[in-house]
Amino acid sequence: MSIIQEFKEFAVKGNVMDLAIGVIIGGAFGKIIDSLVKDIIMPLISWILGGDVDYTNWFVVLGDNPGNIQTLKAAQDLGLNVFAYGSFLTVLINFLLLAWVVFLLVKVINRIRKTEPAVEAPAATPEDIELLREIRDELKRRPQ
Repeated sequence: MSIIQEFKEFAVKGNVMDLAIGVIIGGAFGKIIDSLVKDIIMPLISWILGGDVDYTNWFVVLGDNPGNIQTLKAAQDLGLNVFAYGSFLTVLINFLLLAWVVFLLVKVINRIRKTEPAVEAPAATPEDIELLREIRDELKRRPQ
């Protein structure tokens, strides 16, 4: 068997295709969650805390701070060592929301699987029964 044929068999197996589809949908879903956090949840938190808060600019300069640096980008452009807890907070909320949604999806899928009636394959006839049937059939074929 050629390597190309082996690759074709590998690539079209159900698990590989399922994984590829899952990665593509997961990437798109991650963008949805990211937008949810940036565009809906963080502005709500800002409103609750009172004021327009830019979480990406929540940082602490570790070491000497030459002047009054206002943005994280400016601090990073100057090569300063910064503790960017605002960006981390946003990513953490993204992760928690994504994990929560995946958890809920798994629960729904598991519930659907439980409610579907299990289709059982007929039990295979035991080998000794098959042998007895062959003997019976052979005895019927013989003249008396």
